[in-house]
Amino acid sequence: MQVDFYHLTSPLDRVLPRIAERVVQTGGRLLIVAEPEAQRVALDRLLWSYAPESFLPHAHMGTGDDAAQPVLIASDVTTANAARNVAIVDGRWRDAALDFERVFHVFDEEAIREARLAWKALGDRDGVERRYWKQNDAGRWEQAA
Repeated sequence: MQVDFYHLTSPLDRVLPRIAERVVQTGGRLLIVAEPEAQRVALDRLLWSYAPESFLPHAHMGTGDDAAQPVLIASDVTTANAARNVAIVDGRWRDAALDFERVFHVFDEEAIREARLAWKALGDRDGVERRYWKQNDAGRWEQAA
């Protein structure tokens, strides 16, 4: 399984829709995890409005048929939509994410300490491939580790 650490230097709203689009375009499903309710509401609005020419089907967990959603927004890690990809976007690592094939652990400067602890802890886990991505001055992602 693969864990990609994404160290944000630009707003999440520029990164998350692209991750979600790529997962869905390849036939995958994505679970987006954020504990704060206000953040989940903002993510819902973002996925409806980030680009006028696109549509990314999604829902909040518990507001409809969770199993049918290609992208599901939840407060914690769940398998409700049978996703094999999970994006943790509130900066708080959860070991339950290790049950997925791929994890996008997205964090900013405020959560860097916790991200470093998660990076170190995952280094000792068999079968876990870690990658660390950071944005350069042009806003492009570069693999740093």
